Amino acid sequence: MKLSFLGAAREVTGSCFLVETADTRFLVDCGMVQGGRAATARNREPFAFDPASIDFVLLTHAHIDHSGLLPKLARAGFRGVIHATPATADLLGVMLPDSAHIQESDAKRAARRMRGKNVLPPLYTLQDAQQCLRQVRGVEYDHEFAPGAGVRARFRDAGHILGSAIVEVRVTEHGKHTKLVFSGDLGQPGRPIVRDPAPVEDADILVIESTYGNRQHGDFSAAEEGMAGIVSAAEEGMAGIVETTLFERGGNVIVPAFAVGRTQEVLYHLHRLVCEGRLRHPAVFVDSPMAAEATRITREHLALFDEQARQLAGWHARGENLPYLRFTASAEESMALNRIRSGAIIISASGMCDAGRIRHHLRHNLPRSECSVLFPGFQAQGTLGRRLIDGARRVRIFGEDIPVRASIHSVNGLSAHADCHALLGWTSHFRRPPLRTFVVHGEPPAAEALAEHLGQQPGWRVTVPALGEAVNWPDSRALGQ
Repeated sequence: MKLSFLGAAREVTGSCFLVETADTRFLVDCGMVQGGRAATARNREPFAFDPASIDFVLLTHAHIDHSGLLPKLARAGFRGVIHATPATADLLGVMLPDSAHIQESDAKRAARRMRGKNVLPPLYTLQDAQQCLRQVRGVEYDHEFAPGAGVRARFRDAGHILGSAIVEVRVTEHGKHTKLVFSGDLGQPGRPIVRDPAPVEDADILVIESTYGNRQHGDFSAAEEGMAGIVSAAEEGMAGIVETTLFERGGNVIVPAFAVGRTQEVLYHLHRLVCEGRLRHPAVFVDSPMAAEATRITREHLALFDEQARQLAGWHARGENLPYLRFTASAEESMALNRIRSGAIIISASGMCDAGRIRHHLRHNLPRSECSVLFPGFQAQGTLGRRLIDGARRVRIFGEDIPVRASIHSVNGLSAHADCHALLGWTSHFRRPPLRTFVVHGEPPAAEALAEHLGQQPGWRVTVPALGEAVNWPDSRALGQ
């Protein structure tokens, strides 16, 4: 058996792992690389394998950095089944067409700018996304299935976003059995909405994420208090709100959030803060058609929520203690939000500010010192979000030089990713160390820090693989021979 690390190796995005056995070839994830022009160029590179030779895909969850190249894969000749949890399958029906729309829109914009000269076609089209979706099959958590010859698999709850999964794979080759575990993105235990990550007790090969492998999240209640304080500053002067109101004091709060997962979590916290009397009457606008649809899908999968989130969903259904909440759909409604000068909380995608409507809202609000930008999630290197977090005084948006006068806040205590302590806690459930552990999905300092922590424990053999690296199994070093 051969395992190749074709993405999310010494980086956070572009998750893609190829497993080759004597009988089959399959992928775990096929994600888009995110973060600037270099990422765009990498996404256009041919796959490092023949897509037609891939028998099936096991998908950990719907986020684009894990699923975003699936339409390209199908376009290039992949005809197998994409296995995912039912909730992930539903979310893909929203996310992949939206991603295709972005690809087509970017290509049209480039054609106008270049006047048709040397213009690259879209990475994939809506038709490609729709073809890809016809290849998706939903499999419930904890149900063992046989996706290919000599392979049995099972999805376990990863506690990251709705439908996210740890993938357990049992490969039988030449009469020998090997168990691989891919953590996917693990959630932080004790967080609201989704359940805690399921414990796994054994593996021969473990592939584990490390997004926050060198950091501890702040106290959860302190993070909520910080969020409440930022929002309260924008609430000042609000006596009531209609869509044309211009507020006398304070600015707006712009929240770049992933349409799937993070938007729903931010709404949950705002609703809970209102119910507890810690916020008065925030005016919340979710400016993302995809987020609106993802929120609807989220409500259809209440069985996957924890008890606290189900209770809040019940309040929401009964209309109790709701903040003013408007989902904007059309481009005209989105543009109208930029006429609001004060008191608006505008949640919009993309979460790392590299595409979508959020860039318009940043363009209008970053130059205003009374406004705030609240980042509730990780920002990858090379993204506009990361430049803002790192203190950039000026940024380029739509070819314009925009001064950054708004206050920039990062609330990592709300992160959907496990921190170092939680990652080590999850690995503590293994009855014996895996024979080999590979640390992925993290920038080098984070991946190396987690690898060092794990490697200090007796019996753990840990590697931070490089992009493109491949390992063969059985591995004599791991087997102690």
